[in-house]
Amino acid sequence: MDNPRKVAVKTLLKIEHDNAYSNISLASAFKEAELSAADKALASALVYGVLDRKLTLDYVLAKFMKSPLKKTAPFTLQVLRTALYQIMYMDKIPESAAVDEAVKLIKKSRESRNSGFVNAVLRKILREKYELPNGNTVKDMSIKYSCSEWIIDSFLKDYGPQNTQMLLGESLKAASLTIRVNTLKTDTDSLIAEFAKMGVALKNGAIENSLCFEKGIDIANNTLFNKGYFHVQDIASQTVTSVLNPAGGDRVLDMCAAPGGKSCTLAEIMQNKGEIISCDIYDARVGLIRDNAKRLGIDIIKPTLCDATEYNEQLGEFDCVLCDVPCSGLGVIRRKPEVKYKEKQDLSELEEIQYKILCNAVKYLKKGGKLLYSTCTLRRAENENLVIRFQKEYNNFQKVYEHTYMPHIDGTDGFYCALLTKE
Repeated sequence: MDNPRKVAVKTLLKIEHDNAYSNISLASAFKEAELSAADKALASALVYGVLDRKLTLDYVLAKFMKSPLKKTAPFTLQVLRTALYQIMYMDKIPESAAVDEAVKLIKKSRESRNSGFVNAVLRKILREKYELPNGNTVKDMSIKYSCSEWIIDSFLKDYGPQNTQMLLGESLKAASLTIRVNTLKTDTDSLIAEFAKMGVALKNGAIENSLCFEKGIDIANNTLFNKGYFHVQDIASQTVTSVLNPAGGDRVLDMCAAPGGKSCTLAEIMQNKGEIISCDIYDARVGLIRDNAKRLGIDIIKPTLCDATEYNEQLGEFDCVLCDVPCSGLGVIRRKPEVKYKEKQDLSELEEIQYKILCNAVKYLKKGGKLLYSTCTLRRAENENLVIRFQKEYNNFQKVYEHTYMPHIDGTDGFYCALLTKE
């Protein structure tokens, strides 16, 4: 069996070095490593825990190290972070065990010369007291909540100090695993009963045909998942999709569809009657849409290679168009904590792409048709402000619904949607 701490460290190295997504990197690591269920749980907790608290951990480590963190060897730094995370946040692991396992890990690595250093730093942290800043400055909040200052600035500008603190606090809590029942194959009561036979408890979600796991499970190897009885989808994403609410027999365009979760939910709402053109700009991601639709037994989805920013007259007209556009992702930092450490960048180019996609959607929509714009971010510049700009240019569109889903208020991922109808 492989060492779960080593798997966690190597995964963290990959995420940091390659700017890779945590969920994809961890899934890949689990395919390559031989781990028990308990060891997978430990490795997963360490990866997400360190990512959640990276700035906090680095703040503490820096207090007990003479040399700068940036000069620390990469493997050694990740070992220190994982050990410190166990000391600070994992009560069930004895502090001495966290230190001993870290030293063993270093001794068996190419950076074995640093074993004494790792031992000394961690022992010193155990002996001496440390305090985290508790002020309300952006810098203090950055360390306390382990989030880049530019993101905190963005939240403060859009939502004020109270909502910002609550948003940041919520981002450090574990997100529940929520699924959408595939009503083409089963129903909620039957699926709950099937999972009960496996000893897995589920509870009804906030909207119809949604279910929440009380504990995490290995989805990829679950027989009910592989039979297509459900797909994973947050409540906000499910709710946003139900806002569009296409009728059976409608033609629907999902302009930025991969990996296809919203397209699949739309197909279920339509009872697999009509047509859904599900687009993506990358062929591999079009394949993901195809695979998901096939697993769920949906045949009205037509995966299509298409650039959402360019008009394709061959697609024709649609009753409903979904624009779930690429965004900064600040609404899902509790699921993808690596997003918190993105460097500050000029997001105006991204906003222009979003606007271009939304304007392009107009060309596909029938008169009286419905257009849903959505993102998984909480920046007003990508959400409300962009829709206001759109309505000024296209005054024949009426906004009939708008909502920003807030993790600390709605208990969901951060999400935004606006439903517009063409007069």
